[in-house]
Amino acid sequence: MTAALELDDLRIDFGGEPVVDGVSLHVDRGECVAIVGESGAGKTLTARALLGLTPSDARVRLARLLVDGADARGLSERKWRALRGRRIALVEQDALVSLDPLQRVGAAVAEPLHLHGTVTGRPAVQERVRELLRRVWMPDADRRERQYPHELSGGLRQRALIASALAGEPAVLVADEPTTALDATVQARILALLRDIADAGTAVVFISHDFAAVRRIADRVIVMRDGVVVESGPVEDVLEAPQHDYTRQLIAATIHEPREPQTAAAEPVLVVAGATRRYGDLVAVSDASFTVPQGRTLGVVGESGSGKTTLARMIVGVEAPDEGALRWTGGRRRVQLVHQNPLGAFDPRWTVGRSLREALAAGGVPRAQRAARIAELLREVDLDPALAARRPIALSGGQRQRAAIARALAAEPEILVLDEPVSALDPSVRERVLRLLLRLQRERRLTMVFVSHDLDVVGAVADEVIVMQDGAIVEKGAVDSVFAAPQHPFTRELLEASGPTAR
Repeated sequence: MTAALELDDLRIDFGGEPVVDGVSLHVDRGECVAIVGESGAGKTLTARALLGLTPSDARVRLARLLVDGADARGLSERKWRALRGRRIALVEQDALVSLDPLQRVGAAVAEPLHLHGTVTGRPAVQERVRELLRRVWMPDADRRERQYPHELSGGLRQRALIASALAGEPAVLVADEPTTALDATVQARILALLRDIADAGTAVVFISHDFAAVRRIADRVIVMRDGVVVESGPVEDVLEAPQHDYTRQLIAATIHEPREPQTAAAEPVLVVAGATRRYGDLVAVSDASFTVPQGRTLGVVGESGSGKTTLARMIVGVEAPDEGALRWTGGRRRVQLVHQNPLGAFDPRWTVGRSLREALAAGGVPRAQRAARIAELLREVDLDPALAARRPIALSGGQRQRAAIARALAAEPEILVLDEPVSALDPSVRERVLRLLLRLQRERRLTMVFVSHDLDVVGAVADEVIVMQDGAIVEKGAVDSVFAAPQHPFTRELLEASGPTAR
């Protein structure tokens, strides 16, 4: 079979410091090759080098780069523009950022057609746009093409981005973390779509840190660490019998043991009865009723738009129910929220130490005790106290998330509400944060509400779970019971979408 992409001996450095060192990659037509590794492994830089999109201060050297038979070494930007979209296209992780917010979806999909002149005439372009949207299983394509990106869900935006990438009929499609932070069912649909695209003859390069996704979609896998390929081969060989210690560590970090069920009775700290929250005509949460036991973890799962975050905001007190009530036993409890995106939650102008000082001040800690308390909090979440002098942008994703947990602990909460706290973290970093949360719960006797779309993670940390769909709780109970014998069709759909699927 003819290779659609041939890359030999790629080397990238910044100021003499190598970040990609000797990477080679060959992808045949109709084949999907995955590149996996943690943040900083060089995955995204490698992917962007395939399209001539490396940063201007990067020094790039390579022995060969053939894209659909065209020699792409040393191309000028003008010549790269003729190649991008037509022979090779990119699907990025964040469709909301990648799509122009002022441009309708149809116009975004049509842009490559205009740039490369592959389809001319307004009726023909419009028909081709709808054809592309239907190809990516966009529901109600005629209406969606007239909408703006913010009017679409995350999964629909990602489909629109894929349709735009396919518009020029490229021989190679590079998908850089296209399913990160998507719900299980949406992720499964996007992965199935990418596999269909490969099966139709396109060479697909799939960048990810998610081994479950790689198992579903890829034919071969390349494992990168610190800019170097440490292992490669057919997916079955690498994932079932990894040869390198690093590969084994990554795979082990994706396997979570279910939490041991707790048999001792626990008094509820929160009783939610018939809570309903509306935004105009939209019912975000409908007649929610459940309890949160003392010292236990309640998992909240469901797709985007199911009402999970609105429910979390009501528990924290940021939102109030329009109907029903949330009643705390023993009076008001101290509740803190840990956001999904700690970089957005911290003030970027402040150091981590200053943010922690503010939280301690709000909690009534005397000024003279705050410096020592900051060091204690950072050590408690396994961070070096010296990191207090850094701004959030200077921390890694895992460090920022632990700093966010430290800030939440500064107020000495009894209840932690965590909204997708590990969704964008690499497997090993995610595993460290989950272990940290379980330790803190045990040591501080915390009660936790853990909002997530990742059922495997919920199974590892939660005692009980509620499943939400379209604002309503469709199933609830002990995690082991619900996951082993789901009663509602939607719960079964979520569990099927979360599990590995053999092709």
